[in-house]
Amino acid sequence: MGGLNLEQLKCIGCGITIQTDDPKKEGYAPPASLDKEDVVCQRCFRLRNYNELQPVSLSGDDFLKILNGIGQKEGLVVKIVDIFDFNGSWINGLHRFVGNKDILLIGNKADILPKSVKPNRLIHWMKSEAGKLGLKPADVLLVSAHRGSGMEEALAAIDKLRKGKDVYVVGCTNVGKSTFINRIIKSATGIGDIITTSHFPGTTLDLVEIPLDDGKAIYDTPGIINDHQMAHHLDAKDLKAITPKKELKPKVYQLNPEQTLFVGGLGRFDFLAGDRSSFTIHISNDLDIHRTKLENADRLYKEHLGGLLSPPSGASLETLPPLVRHEFSIRKAKTDIVISGLGWITVQHPDVVVAVHAPRGVDVVLRPSLI
Repeated sequence: MGGLNLEQLKCIGCGITIQTDDPKKEGYAPPASLDKEDVVCQRCFRLRNYNELQPVSLSGDDFLKILNGIGQKEGLVVKIVDIFDFNGSWINGLHRFVGNKDILLIGNKADILPKSVKPNRLIHWMKSEAGKLGLKPADVLLVSAHRGSGMEEALAAIDKLRKGKDVYVVGCTNVGKSTFINRIIKSATGIGDIITTSHFPGTTLDLVEIPLDDGKAIYDTPGIINDHQMAHHLDAKDLKAITPKKELKPKVYQLNPEQTLFVGGLGRFDFLAGDRSSFTIHISNDLDIHRTKLENADRLYKEHLGGLLSPPSGASLETLPPLVRHEFSIRKAKTDIVISGLGWITVQHPDVVVAVHAPRGVDVVLRPSLI
């Protein structure tokens, strides 16, 4: 190598300065790879050879800088939300930052909702919820990036709506955005061959640029961390446990007043008053539910958190905020109470009073029943 100064070495994939010290930090390349003519950082190497994107996470402020950069350019914005965690994966105020660009709203993980949910009804529901949150999307589509279903329609819609301009894909962490982008790379190029990056003004973080045939590009923005996502507070193992991989199997409970259900140690549902009622719980099939009397609930939580009541376990026990109580008087039958990122409980009968306990900062919202 003739004592080549590492300072001069840049990755041909993303332009980042190469370093050989820390595999966990950006710009890492194994020392043995420096002899090659073209040096590629490990992240780009994986992207090119395995079509896998290494996750890059940003705080809200960094992300807003990137969004402001997008606001000054022309093109289409594709916003990806997790249908299982619609509110938790929503980016607030996106329309304020992206200017007057069209926004295509894509609901990912459509394969995990029970088959009884009709796609047209779900799309109608997403339009209505988006409207309440201040967004009028140009179109709403459903995909399962993991399985590849709906991707052809999504690509066709992107092509039609972009009107020959660039495309910017945005989404929170954990919505499956990387999987979606990798599907696009595979179908657009067959390989992840020509990955370059561009910098927006005011930020050093890279966007991954996927060139299109007409000289325009699809830009993947780093995932934004939403503080009200349950995922924000859990380690990788617990996050895996709460994130559904397969079609949800709803669990139905007949409860009398003053009974409590625990969803692991991450959520608690108290039935306070009303006639004997049915409640349907939609959560990852891997999570356990424990039923107890309301009078025993506090003691059970104190004594068994992290054991019988888990997740949380391991590192998550340190980072999980205490549970906060939210009380609701529910007048209408078929109302969902959503614990953002954990799932939802459908109240089947009218005129009940319930309390839901969720980690501090995690959203608890009511909505008309999705199913």
